[in-house]
Amino acid sequence: MNTAIQQALSQTVQTLQAQGILPPDWNNNSVLTRTKDRSHGDFASNIAMVAAKAAGLKPRELAEKFLTNLPNVAEISKAEIAGPGFINFFLNADQRFAVLDQIATQQHLYGQSQVNAAQKIQIEFVSANPTSSLHVGHGRGAAYGMTVANLFEATGAAVEREYYVNDAGRQMDILATSTYLRYLELQGQILVFPKNAYQGDYVKDIAQSIIDQDADRYVKKVTDVYHNVPEDVQYAAEPDANGDKVILSGDKEKHIDGLIANAQQLLGEGYRVFHQAALNAILDDIKDDLAEFGVTFNQWFSEASLTQKIDEALNTLQDRGYLYEQDGNIWFKSTEFGDEKDRVVKRRNGQTTYFASDIAYHLDKLQRGYTHIVDIWGSDHHGYIARVKAAIDAMGYDSSKLTVLLVQFVSLWRGGEMIQMSSRSGQFVTLRELRHEVGNDAARFYYVMRKSEQHIDFDLDLAVSQSKDNAVYYIQYAHARICRMLEKAHANHQFDPAQARQFAGRLVLDAETELLAKLAAYPEIIIRAANAYEPHQVGNYLKELAALFHGWYNDNKVFSDEVELTQARLLLAANVKQVIHNGLTLLGVSAPEAM
Repeated sequence: MNTAIQQALSQTVQTLQAQGILPPDWNNNSVLTRTKDRSHGDFASNIAMVAAKAAGLKPRELAEKFLTNLPNVAEISKAEIAGPGFINFFLNADQRFAVLDQIATQQHLYGQSQVNAAQKIQIEFVSANPTSSLHVGHGRGAAYGMTVANLFEATGAAVEREYYVNDAGRQMDILATSTYLRYLELQGQILVFPKNAYQGDYVKDIAQSIIDQDADRYVKKVTDVYHNVPEDVQYAAEPDANGDKVILSGDKEKHIDGLIANAQQLLGEGYRVFHQAALNAILDDIKDDLAEFGVTFNQWFSEASLTQKIDEALNTLQDRGYLYEQDGNIWFKSTEFGDEKDRVVKRRNGQTTYFASDIAYHLDKLQRGYTHIVDIWGSDHHGYIARVKAAIDAMGYDSSKLTVLLVQFVSLWRGGEMIQMSSRSGQFVTLRELRHEVGNDAARFYYVMRKSEQHIDFDLDLAVSQSKDNAVYYIQYAHARICRMLEKAHANHQFDPAQARQFAGRLVLDAETELLAKLAAYPEIIIRAANAYEPHQVGNYLKELAALFHGWYNDNKVFSDEVELTQARLLLAANVKQVIHNGLTLLGVSAPEAM
């Protein structure tokens, strides 16, 4: 319906331009929205307010000219001016019921469109280092990324979901060496485990799997492994005035790097056994965890596969004059593209940096022909945006093709207290633990119920409560309630959807008009949520729809001696059920038939 009104307004703009009231080059950036107050009509446009300056008229004066020249729209009963210059449109009575026909025809496809059909979008999300199980912060990125992808698919875009596997960096070397040290411990050797190593019990499990396969094949003397390794950090017994640990001596970074170098030298090719065992075990765990969470990917892209692409990217930057050498390092001139400082891409020892891999990875993405690339990163990566966009522009591509969405951290609360977490120490709440405690549905829903850049305080007690305050329960209960109602109606032969449509005119209550309008607004919500990367718009819509339904159901008898009214109300309820199901599906949440 809004399309018909927009077309009528566009036609009116052309008429006013022909009359010389509006400039011929005026750009129409007005919006048409559904009204919140039904007394103000069904739709409202701000076009007269937006165009008033260009026309040299007061908004209400221009609105009068719009109404005078507005073509007839069969579904509109009237249009009137409101407030400072809004134009409000009222649908005729029959048009209010058109949504019932639309839902009956489209069923589970209702709400989907082709507005983004020209888009081929790659969305990369989660991409956590495969050094431990996914924690609750990763879970938010997973839920958010999957839902954004679902929304773009629902609006016609071709979407590819990708996980970037950081399998070639220093963190993987720390994990591999941590695994080797645990391997030595399990073989009876005594050592002081590094403070900067991975502490979790899962590292011991990986080490044990290597023992089960290869026994003591890779045992070396601990003294050789620790030979000439810089001292590990030593902390004072008491923290400083700010509560921070006081370093007395040593360096934890140099200590672990020394252990990595010795392990690689002593084990030779055997080092890859520990590296791959750790990578495979944790990556398999991540894949299983995400699959159980309803999050899947078209591609798991290996950082280790980028060797040639790194050379290609750096050669491209070199040929275009954006690299220089200083102090033995190779630098990228990122400041020429607005970054705060230039960035090293190759160190004096010949090793390329993480940033060089990022450049190569984005070059690879750009060469795959996507119309748009979406990266979903943790909020702590905010500083990387400018440098990555700088590299894209420097290589001759358009950085506007890249959108970076930042996902804020998640705090878990139970019993009014926040749960403390630390990934390196291994003391953190995993995504799997959260899912087992509150269920996939609550996790998927609450993860996307705020803008991605806003912090989430995840209340575990609320997420499992069966109350109106628990939004996901309240929405699912509306769906189950309607299922139970329809099951009863079908059992008693009280409901025939095809026949019920002719009685829709019996839906005359304000609450019924509100429900019909809410159902009709659903397709617009999906488009807005997709284009704004805001799944919470869908969640908020479903909360409002469920609240309208529960209020209507509690205040009015659906089953009565009036057959026509019963049929009409059952039809309305059935359509609410369908839209709730469609919306929950996009959010990755189930729509139970019984609760």
